[in-house]
Amino acid sequence: MLLTLAYEGSSFSGWALQTNARTIAGELLRAVRTIDPLCSEMRGASRTDAGVHALAQRVTFATSKSIAPRGWVLALTRELPREIAVVRAAAVGADHDPRRLATRKTYRYSVLESPVHDPFLHRRAWRVHQRLNQSRMHAALGTLPGEHDFRAFRSAADSRANTVRNILRAELSADPRDPRLLCVEVEGDRFMHHMVRIICGSLVDIGRGRLPVDALKRALGSGSRRDLGMTAPAAGLCLTRVELRDEGRDPWPAEVHPLVDSRPPA
Repeated sequence: MLLTLAYEGSSFSGWALQTNARTIAGELLRAVRTIDPLCSEMRGASRTDAGVHALAQRVTFATSKSIAPRGWVLALTRELPREIAVVRAAAVGADHDPRRLATRKTYRYSVLESPVHDPFLHRRAWRVHQRLNQSRMHAALGTLPGEHDFRAFRSAADSRANTVRNILRAELSADPRDPRLLCVEVEGDRFMHHMVRIICGSLVDIGRGRLPVDALKRALGSGSRRDLGMTAPAAGLCLTRVELRDEGRDPWPAEVHPLVDSRPPA
């Protein structure tokens, strides 16, 4: 079964299953096993960090139960905590792996420009106290699209040998509903650990004037983390879309909420 999950990640220690911490995969596995005790473990498209949110995480598991997608959505809604929602389900084969089948992922990072605390946004946006120079930030983002070696844009915990990634889109925009909010959207084929948070932390440092406008370009050439700025806090990051080569059969509900189907207009 293929699920599309939305979650508010503040209360969880990330996606991945852990024996001594509350995680999204752990809560989902517990809920699914109340219905099918013999189901497989959860396979997610993205290992989101502690405090990171999602509108459209994609998850599969194998089950021998003959339950239609609608039945899984309704049953899991009763079993999951309020911070996690199954927004869609579709039938897939037992070997379906969303990480392997993902063709592109989109992340959105929210920055709140405000000298005062906003209790409604403190878990969903990074508050910076001063106005940022958006012209500098736009210019810096323009260097990212395309295929590059992003070895400078990863945490020390990421030891993968292949660090080449293809960024399809990188945009900065103001939220039309709240002029205090800046949104950074980055769409790519794959991402390194903390990659989007490092991009966004560096962008804010560029907007503050703490880094030169060409900092991202310089880091792409040097491969050195020292050429970049801080890692942005987890709370501002949200996984908004994952496209798969196999989207499954008989999805329910048939229509996807527009926030989940967050592709830019053609």
